[in-house]
Amino acid sequence: MMQTQARWSLAETSEKEVAALAARCGLQLPAARVLWSRGFRTQQDVEHFLHPRLTDLTDPFLMAGMQQAVDRIRRAVDRKEKILVYGDYDVDGVSSVVILSKMLEFMGHAPEYHVPDRLKDGYGMQVSVVEQAAREGVNLIISVDTGIRAIEAVKAAVAVGVDVVITDHHLPEEELPPAVAILNPNRPDCLYPNKNLCGAGVTLKLIQALMESLNWPPDRIVRYSDSFLVMVAIATVADVVPLTGENRVIVKRGLDGLSKTRNPGLRALLEASGVEPGSAMTATDVGFRVSPRINAAGRMDNAREVVEMFLTSDEERARAIATRLDGLNLERQRTGEAIVKAILEECGEDGPGPDRAGLVFYSPDWHRGVVGIVANRVVELFHRPAIVLGRDENTGMAQGSGRSIPGFHLLDALNGMAEVFIRFGGHRQAVGVTLEESRVEELKQRFNAFARETLSDEDLAPERLLDAEATIDELNDTAVDEILHLAPFGLGNRAPLFLLRNVEIRQTPEVFGKDRDHLRIRIFQGNRSLFAKAWRFAGRIGELQQGARVDVALTVEADAFSAKRGYSPWSATIRDIRPVD
Repeated sequence: MMQTQARWSLAETSEKEVAALAARCGLQLPAARVLWSRGFRTQQDVEHFLHPRLTDLTDPFLMAGMQQAVDRIRRAVDRKEKILVYGDYDVDGVSSVVILSKMLEFMGHAPEYHVPDRLKDGYGMQVSVVEQAAREGVNLIISVDTGIRAIEAVKAAVAVGVDVVITDHHLPEEELPPAVAILNPNRPDCLYPNKNLCGAGVTLKLIQALMESLNWPPDRIVRYSDSFLVMVAIATVADVVPLTGENRVIVKRGLDGLSKTRNPGLRALLEASGVEPGSAMTATDVGFRVSPRINAAGRMDNAREVVEMFLTSDEERARAIATRLDGLNLERQRTGEAIVKAILEECGEDGPGPDRAGLVFYSPDWHRGVVGIVANRVVELFHRPAIVLGRDENTGMAQGSGRSIPGFHLLDALNGMAEVFIRFGGHRQAVGVTLEESRVEELKQRFNAFARETLSDEDLAPERLLDAEATIDELNDTAVDEILHLAPFGLGNRAPLFLLRNVEIRQTPEVFGKDRDHLRIRIFQGNRSLFAKAWRFAGRIGELQQGARVDVALTVEADAFSAKRGYSPWSATIRDIRPVD
């Protein structure tokens, strides 16, 4: 089944102003066009964007509750109280547990940590875990990437004399848990400017504040901060938050450090991911190679082992865990592909009709650990908000995840039908839900009705945002290198998409790939030509026959394989085509 065709929108540019910006900054036109179209209009703006510094990170004490959190943690460390770090099972949660545990270790404390089992424990802080921690002598629980909606669990902690410090980034409810301190930039009373930190980003702010409170020398703070940024960068990419402002600083510096990491767990994970030692890492590498292997444990098994991999100094143990994660990731891929296939069969050849604006899919046989990934794939295919559910074999409840499209606030939608759920939480683009199996049909009806009322026909038509025009002649090695230096790419700073007008197809594209579903195409503008790949384009080969003239939406990326063979160190990928007007 083909994906929904996108409408094209080309960003406006002023060639005169772009040329002036290019001259001032020493850039070629393609990168200058992208920067100008994205709002970077002065040399100072461009320099600040291209070369983010650690000093660009915001003062952590601007976050509401920070001083109270630091004071309580310092007191616990000084008095040698027992501390439990309570995390989550995804990349963000695991990364948060690792960095806070390491910071406490640097402060001379050996904390315990708890990572819930997705299938047995479900999402969020559990009363039973809190009460067990109290019986084991825990005095302070620090939640990371979770806890903002855990009112009952925090009340249970207070009842048994355990203090709680919450660090989270998910949207809070009207009532906040009765914790000693709550660090969350999305608190209504929090003036911290970056509302888009992931959970590990919030944990990083706590760590920064702790380092400052300890009066560490500036060079030590820089050294330790850069080591923490590696894990925070992975979490930031994996949690799909905007890679702008402070998040750009985190990811750019963190990726620079990732290729040089000495952490045995990270080195073993990179090896298992097929990353050559010392090679430069991109956000795409993290998103498609590293993160899925970390997530695989939480989705298919238990993520506690992942924390062990990152904290151990035993290289053999780290390598054994990384190898196991690689196997779990393969299992996760096969399981997810089977569910996507079942959904496509349910939708039929033409996909969901115009009357289905919000999609809910359920089967008691689907593995709950992969439904979030499947929901994301469904959104890519149909450009509609989607919830995918499996069944908890222990409780009989339907449980799953939702993903959304621009223009549709997923959590707001669920808040409008809160009585359908046993529990739910998340944010604009992603949610987790639990409900009675008997209410799944009601959810399907109400979710679709809400989406139909909220979304226009234009909202349901995916939009392909083109940053600038370019010609084959302009895309030389130097220009492409400048484009790639706009990375890291992701939400809020997507890989630049260029419009190449009126290119000619002079020979039928080559079909390749295991399933024969990809194309290799040579495109021409006059006497200049460019080879490009087109993933999953075999179904459109009829539009690319010899003699055809088309407009092309195209991205560029680093290509180490090409460089090794003596060709240009980059390659081009066609994202979309349309007939020449």
